[in-house]
Amino acid sequence: MTTLYRKSEVTFAVLWIAAYVILTSIADELSVAAGVVKSVTAALHIVMSLILFHWIRANRLSRKYGLCRSEVPARRFLYYLPLIIIVVTPFLNGVGMKYSLPETILYFVSMCCVGFLEEVIFRGLLFRAMEKDNLKSAVIVSSLTFGIGHIVNLFNGSGRSLAESLVQIVFAVLIGFVLVLIFYHGKSLIPCILFHSANNAFRVFAAEGSLNPTMELIINLVIIVIVLGGYLLYLLKAFPLKEDHLR
Repeated sequence: MTTLYRKSEVTFAVLWIAAYVILTSIADELSVAAGVVKSVTAALHIVMSLILFHWIRANRLSRKYGLCRSEVPARRFLYYLPLIIIVVTPFLNGVGMKYSLPETILYFVSMCCVGFLEEVIFRGLLFRAMEKDNLKSAVIVSSLTFGIGHIVNLFNGSGRSLAESLVQIVFAVLIGFVLVLIFYHGKSLIPCILFHSANNAFRVFAAEGSLNPTMELIINLVIIVIVLGGYLLYLLKAFPLKEDHLR
């Protein structure tokens, strides 16, 4: 693995993305066949997370990939309040249990690992590999790749409508831009991992059905345009992108 990394960091990142997407899709199908939500997927995500974490530590790449404290005070990022708003928004429907207790635990663990894996793969491996050649291209590609990756929800039988899936893709692209800016300027993936894990995992405790689909769609659009869009504009103004930032 290290040999491939030294030969081409971009290829290394792309292979990790491909392996993650393909294996997760297969694991989800096996979990459904087994009749236990995320049973196989959780195991896969735990193994992949441990492998990636151990490899980063063993090769002394923790600082490069942001597994360290942020160098920028939280107040400069507005204490991450827009991200906190996004995490708590699903609870407008209330609190409830969607699955059995064992399935809830498996889902929660799987989603926590997803937060780690996707941040390290997209914001860490892919962004850092491309940043050396062109910072702005790295920001754009890592964000778009992350967002477009959610297009799988149009075809995987997730139950989402076309409008819901498109909104999720737009949301993922924008959140990709926000998180890569936080990582680039703060030099830490920890805030990104914590947000991503919480946003995914805590949804298993959010009740469904009290808001009609139209209202949920409106709320999601408000989150995208006002909360996420406004936060992105703030970050771009407060932290202008400069090619020599890390030199």
